[in-house]
Amino acid sequence: MANTVMCKKLGKELPALDFAPMPGEKGQEILGSISKEAWGMWLKHQTMLINEKRLNLMDPDTQKYLLAQMDKFFADEDYETAEGYVPPSDKS
Repeated sequence: MANTVMCKKLGKELPALDFAPMPGEKGQEILGSISKEAWGMWLKHQTMLINEKRLNLMDPDTQKYLLAQMDKFFADEDYETAEGYVPPSDKS
């Protein structure tokens, strides 16, 4: 049986990530509290932010921005979306 975590983002017990998605304490925190499903949701959102805002991943300020947005995303705080973005479920 696969490992599970009580997912902080989705609020239920779900399959866990197979390994920490980044090094250090932050990676271990994510591994222990974020599900594969929620991590996949974040990766899609992060890709949208990078593309729509034309972010340079080599810029340390961009890296700090994305980490801050990730923290807000998983905590269900007010995180940024691409300007004019309408979630698929809200389209008519």
